Amino acid sequence: NKLTSNPRHFGVGRCLKAKVPPARRARERVDIPGLEMISYGERMHYVPGLAKPVFSEWDRGYKDPRHYMSPPMHKMPLFKEEPCYVFSQRTGMLEGVRQALWLTKTKLISGLPPQLISLAEDPANQIPDQDERVQNAIKHARFWDTTEGRPDKQKYSTTLLMNLMHLCATLQCSHPLIGKRILAEKYSLAATWKRGEGLFQIRGQNGLLQNCIDPLPEVSGKEEVASTADHVLETLCPVSPTIDLQKVNVYRKEVNCSGFTDDYPYPHAHTLYFLEEADTRYKLPPEQFRASMIMFTFGNALVRAHKLYGNQPQSVLDRPITVQAVGTNGRLFQFLVLQLNSTDLSKDDGVKNQVWLDEDAQLYDFAKVRPMIKKKQVKVPAGLAGYKPETFRKFLALYLHGAV
Repeated sequence: NKLTSNPRHFGVGRCLKAKVPPARRARERVDIPGLEMISYGERMHYVPGLAKPVFSEWDRGYKDPRHYMSPPMHKMPLFKEEPCYVFSQRTGMLEGVRQALWLTKTKLISGLPPQLISLAEDPANQIPDQDERVQNAIKHARFWDTTEGRPDKQKYSTTLLMNLMHLCATLQCSHPLIGKRILAEKYSLAATWKRGEGLFQIRGQNGLLQNCIDPLPEVSGKEEVASTADHVLETLCPVSPTIDLQKVNVYRKEVNCSGFTDDYPYPHAHTLYFLEEADTRYKLPPEQFRASMIMFTFGNALVRAHKLYGNQPQSVLDRPITVQAVGTNGRLFQFLVLQLNSTDLSKDDGVKNQVWLDEDAQLYDFAKVRPMIKKKQVKVPAGLAGYKPETFRKFLALYLHGAV
């Protein structure tokens, strides 16, 4: 009796199914010569059974930004049939570093150059009480610079980076060339180059940039640069090199802008500083983060090369351009040195560019506000644990490059 008195309803509404209704297809308007549709336009109100009138576009006689309607893409002045593939700060390339190396025609070398590491090992280039002051900088970022229980990752990674740069700047008395640098933030970069049969551009903001008056010295000599012609670039087959890049048809061709005016007194890029937590709405995985470092470092070097040697591709630059990069999430550091040897990037043969990459260097193991206890045993004590002094020496070596 219960089954007959309380029937079950198997029909479920669309709102409970969480399905989006299909988009309505626009009805095609058919124009028959000699036959006019009778509309309700003259009656000034809707009349059932009569066709909807078609009015001509009203021209205000002036430009109103509140009612602006962009023209179709093919009617825009900057429209081009040849597509352009754009890399920005939010681009996460599928193949990561391998894809960045192919796009920039670059040879990867693991580790930093030995001549850079030797800079920080010299006692004359070290900071007094270096290890103690670095540990205090870490404690300030992780424990002291907050009124809450613990600072968030974005805050302590930014604070730690600024603290380490401040420590390195204290060597200005013994290294006066450090004073000929300046920091720039939120600058916009634009670089254009040909690779294979495609046109590529780098656009956007990448973070903090340290500029200097004099360029960085080259890392590799002429013999090492010439030997890169024998290096074979790794292919991405069957993956397309343009995967995950934005494809646009409305763009400016041959755009190369460093983000600064031509009379800027600090024209040379020294080091780019990247933060993984710079954009809280979009975070790149570690492999894609390193690829973004390579692309923006390459973009800064390429723009400077176009300023010095013109937009015509150069098979071998008379003086290679060196740009550095440091990326961090507050505990792990990525160190990168790029040397631009050639701007002729269309073909795979010839001289390649060079990049030295040191991945996932830990500055410390743990920084705990409270001890980590498992099974009534203290696994990690409270405070700073596992400090790695060699990681800061690499940071210092990149900072002192060009000032010693």
